[in-house]
Amino acid sequence: MASNFTAPIPVVGTVASPFETEEGDAQNPQPPPSRKPLSLWPGMYHSPVTAALWETRSRIFETLLDPPLHAPPQTQLLTKIPSYSRTSILYNFSSDNILREQYRDPWNEVRIGKLLEDLDALAGTISVKHCSDDDTTTRPLLLVTASVDKMVLKKPISVNLDLEISGAVIWVGRSSIEVQLEVTQSTNESSNTSDSVALTANFIFVARDYKTKKAAPVNRLSPETEQEKLLFEEAEARNNLRKRKRGGDRRDFENGEVNRLEALLAEGRIFCDMPALADRESILLRHTCLENSLICQPQQRNIHGRIFGGFLMHRAFELAFSTAYAFAGMVPCFLEVDHVDFLRPVDVGDFLRFKSCVLFTQLENPDQPLINIEVVAHVTRPELRSSEVSNTFYFTFTVRPEAKATKNGFRLRNVVPATEEEARRILERMDAESLLLDKDETGQ
Repeated sequence: MASNFTAPIPVVGTVASPFETEEGDAQNPQPPPSRKPLSLWPGMYHSPVTAALWETRSRIFETLLDPPLHAPPQTQLLTKIPSYSRTSILYNFSSDNILREQYRDPWNEVRIGKLLEDLDALAGTISVKHCSDDDTTTRPLLLVTASVDKMVLKKPISVNLDLEISGAVIWVGRSSIEVQLEVTQSTNESSNTSDSVALTANFIFVARDYKTKKAAPVNRLSPETEQEKLLFEEAEARNNLRKRKRGGDRRDFENGEVNRLEALLAEGRIFCDMPALADRESILLRHTCLENSLICQPQQRNIHGRIFGGFLMHRAFELAFSTAYAFAGMVPCFLEVDHVDFLRPVDVGDFLRFKSCVLFTQLENPDQPLINIEVVAHVTRPELRSSEVSNTFYFTFTVRPEAKATKNGFRLRNVVPATEEEARRILERMDAESLLLDKDETGQ
């Protein structure tokens, strides 16, 4: 079965929706009464990309806006091929001045935070496409972002050149889906397709029944090409790895890592007990922290009425960037999103607090020292005196070479924990990264 949308969806730079027409417009003097103006659709976080995606998928999304909860669930699962869900979006940066200005950062590159929003929106659209049964008599599934696996920036993304994001479902479990996205940007100097890949990302979604909110089965996936089969196998291996980590890693860590904990805590104890004798090249983790807070607004909700996951990633990235900037003393350069977990939904009206810190640094390569940032989002309820973690984000930055060149003898400080809880967080993150690195090197 082939996809209905093979051409890239154009993204238009605009503040208002480009798809609406006012009464008396020469092209469309009277809007069709059955269509809702895009800006009046409830529960939509607006951006150039979400506007383009939702307009293109309007028939599917209109069903999601007012799901028939009393309709029966889908009973017969379909088998779809990866190309059925494949969707691309195209940013015409070279010709659209307004769009270019909406995405430009101070260094004439694409704003990574806005790109994270767009990646989440596109991945969500792809997952909806795969799970749709094209039957208006059944209630649709509720698809939520569960996590984001490693997202790697392979090269800087210019805001002056056209950009394309494409992706498809590459793996499904019983109620989970993995979507892989590629951001590509070609230059005049290179026509090599592999050289044009600027960023890759993998999103994990889980399906819930819209009425009962319990896990629901999703349509099956049948890879056709050798590349699609390889991607399916790799995603299956990642899923098995996630299950093993949930099942027993914490117990193994507690039984076998006392010496590593003590080594990490040794320098931190000197800072606490004998600060005058502490290593001047090190700094306590708690002295690298930043925090910001917000009240979640209706304009930030998605079509399910919850706060849009891309918005949360955008806010977390901005705080992580600021944390790396304050720590390094010069402009940081984004490298990776190491992992993101969506642990609980965030609702309109929630008091949301983002807390960040430099978790650890990696200084082995002086040309590219690494700054690993942790951001934790908490839903705080003062009336109930409660605070729950809703999301965890892990980012990796380095410093811009041009900025480092202006500081002779530049060196990042080593970050040390003061408490056992901080030391455990550091070791768990280090082990997760080394496990992924070993897996990539072995190809398993």
